[in-house]
This record gives sequence, C-alpha cells and structure tokens, in this order.
Amino acid sequence: MPCRYVIDPERRLIITTGWDRVTFFEAKAHQDQLATDPEFDPEFNQLVDGTAITALDISTDQARLIAARRFFSPRSRRAFLANGLSVLAIGRLMEGSIKREKQREQVALFHDRDEALQWLGAPAPVK
Repeated sequence: MPCRYVIDPERRLIITTGWDRVTFFEAKAHQDQLATDPEFDPEFNQLVDGTAITALDISTDQARLIAARRFFSPRSRRAFLANGLSVLAIGRLMEGSIKREKQREQVALFHDRDEALQWLGAPAPVK
C-alpha cells in the first residue's frame, strides 16, 4: 500500500506519507489502520504529505466519503502538502467538504512543508 504513517507523541503529530498511485481503497484502509492504532490520539495534528503521489484513483464522490469520516478532534489541525495537480484538486475538494461541517478539525492545503509544519505548531526538528 503506497501510504504509511508515523505517530510522533512528543510533537503530538501524525505524519502520513503517500507515494506513487493511490486508490480510494488504499486511502480508506490507511484511515482504518490509523484510527485503530493504539498510539492514535484524535487530539494530535496531522501532516498528510502527498508530494510523492503520482496519481490518485479517487473519484470526487469517494473523496467526499474519505473527508466525511471523523477521526480527529475539532481542536486538531490537518495540513495537506501537495504539488501535483490531481492531488491539489482532491485536496481542495476534501478541504472544502470538511470546512463546511460543524465541529470538525481545521484543515489547510500547503505547497511548502516548513509552512505546513509551522501552521501545525510542530516546526521541523533542527538538523
């Protein structure tokens, strides 16, 4: 499955990374796995890094289904990092779907990883 995640409890951050071609079923399975992980905390923030995704096999209806699933607290922030046109388009669709609902997490779309991490309150570790 071209999706993985890392839970960083110290930074209260979940980093999800996708690559290559990602399908609806893979994205949904990723959500299911994350939601049932004993380390998952719905209060954590999330960075979804889609910069290595080459194609999304997800229809607009399927994107809305993924966006409608509630795993995160309304106090959480989720940053979507993307650069490919198809990923940006689906990201905007999901962002709009989530923002229209009440009592949902905050969502924003970014092109720059450092800006996304700054918005999440989890700046990149100093090298």
